[in-house]
Amino acid sequence: MEAAQIEMGAELLGHARAMLDARQVSIGELRFLVERLIEALRDVLRIAESRGAGQSAPEDPE
Repeated sequence: MEAAQIEMGAELLGHARAMLDARQVSIGELRFLVERLIEALRDVLRIAESRGAGQSAPEDPE
């Protein structure tokens, strides 16, 4: 499941770049894209948190 969520985020980034390069995008299309990017970012942050990325780094013993 995590791999699919990360892949979807990567695909959305590519799609976003293509849309911005096209420069002829409607507000509705941008809004839809932003909503999907928010979902993808939320999923990736959830994955990072579940893998321990939200934990503090261990203190230096010196």
